[in-house]
Formats: sequence, structure tokens, C-alpha cells
Amino acid sequence: MMSLREGDNTAFTELYNRFWRQLLAIAYHHSGDKVLAEEIVQEVFISLWNRRNELYVDNVAAYLATAIRLSVFKQYAKEKRRSQIREQIADPANQRWDEEQIYIRFQQQYIQGIIESLPEKCRLVFKLSREEGLSIPEIAQRMGIAEKTAEAHLTKALKELRLKLNRPYLWAILLSEIFRP
Repeated sequence: MMSLREGDNTAFTELYNRFWRQLLAIAYHHSGDKVLAEEIVQEVFISLWNRRNELYVDNVAAYLATAIRLSVFKQYAKEKRRSQIREQIADPANQRWDEEQIYIRFQQQYIQGIIESLPEKCRLVFKLSREEGLSIPEIAQRMGIAEKTAEAHLTKALKELRLKLNRPYLWAILLSEIFRP
């Protein structure tokens, strides 16, 4: 793991060649879908590479197997949630929603969940800023706090959203969709 942490492509290739078949078998066993299993294995290896500097793993095989299982279960949860959203937004006239609309709705609800999990003052500052369109001075005045404090709460909320979405380009687009006047 040490050479991988240092960005050694050879170490990564060695890990990939050593474990990909086993991981594919685990993913297929849990998902029953070969294409999905292949995608999950690729995503786990990409995540391993992207997080190589922050991971400290004693047993690489166990870590990767666990990551595969978690990814399969996350995929099930996503699909279940998408099915629920399809049912919620189904029009009585059976108007068809395309996959993009469903995905946007899913992301909007996911973002709303992140916002609701923020600490109380942080969430309030965020909502005043994004939903009511108040400026930092207006928020500070309404809440009776310093402008720097309001700014810090908003910064914290935005940072939390970026981290949880893990898609810097997507969060800005979706937030503008959610909080349109």
C-alpha cells in the first residue's frame, strides 16, 4: 500500500491484476448482473486510486471485498429509491418521465437530505441564503449574529454539500435547479 500511496502505477496495476477476478465474482454473486458487476469493480478501483493518499489499509483483499459489497448494496439502494421516485412522480394520465427528469428529482431529494442533516444554524443560514435569497448581512441581521459567523455557516454548508455530492460540477447545477425563484 505504501508504494500505491506514493502514486506508483505499477503497484496499482499489480493490485488490479491480482484481485479483479475475485472482486468481479463477489460483485456478480451479489448483483446477478455481469455489466453492473464490472462497473462496480471499476468504480472501486478508481476510488482506491483516488483515495490512495488517505487510506491506511492492513488487509487489501478484505478492504476491496468489503468495498465491492458496499457498492452493490448502494446500487440496490439507488435503484430502490429511483423506483420510489418513479412511483411518486407518475402522472395519473401515465405521462412518461424520461430518465434525466427522474435522475434530477433523485439528486434534488438527495441534496435536500444533506441540507436537512446540517447543524441547525448552518441549515438555517443556508436556507435563508438559497431559498429566500438573502445576503450575508441580511441573514446576520435576521439571526442576530455577526456577518462573519453567517458567512462561516454558509461556507460550511456548501463545503458539506460538495463533499457529499463528490461531483463539483454537478452540485452547482442542481442547487440552481432546486432553489430557483
